[in-house]
Amino acid sequence: MAPLADLIRPKDLSEVIGQEHLLSEGSLFRQLIDSGTVPNMVFYGPSGTGKTTVARIVAEKSGMTMRRINATNASLADIKDVIGETETMFGSGGILLYIDEIQYFNKKQQQTILEYIEDGRIPLICSTTDNPYFSIYPAVLSRCSVFEFRPCSHTAISKALVRALGILDAKTLPENINESERAKAVDYISHAANGDVRR
Repeated sequence: MAPLADLIRPKDLSEVIGQEHLLSEGSLFRQLIDSGTVPNMVFYGPSGTGKTTVARIVAEKSGMTMRRINATNASLADIKDVIGETETMFGSGGILLYIDEIQYFNKKQQQTILEYIEDGRIPLICSTTDNPYFSIYPAVLSRCSVFEFRPCSHTAISKALVRALGILDAKTLPENINESERAKAVDYISHAANGDVRR
């Protein structure tokens, strides 16, 4: 059986919780994505708010292959390897580069990315938990649309927990679950998560 986190990961923007200001029908973000184009974007916000999940969904909706690198341990060679894929069969539908924690890239590394997004070889989505106006090289930032992800409310996290319980195979759950106790557990966990769905 696949890990629960993989089983419950949203497959569509309508399943993502807690970011209604970005994902509701008619919002600027939804209009951009639904138009079929993927602009260069910065996702800014705390951990566990859906930044990577939304990037995955955007890539799938666009038909592109997403390549994810984490700036905490990636190098220029990793970036160039991804760029190299644009000229292979893997890049036939387009490659979307997702850089997690981009604030850990130094100026030279961010300048290298700039070269590739300027010539249109790849659309870029990057995420950061730091203020992008201080942590991202200005020339890169000026070519991206910034979208803020907010901490999830306990009500939103409760929805994710209930969804997870619904997805679990019935055999893995006790047969005599007390609904009142389950509701209390969901409420407790959703508050303890402190805005972070993964927690």
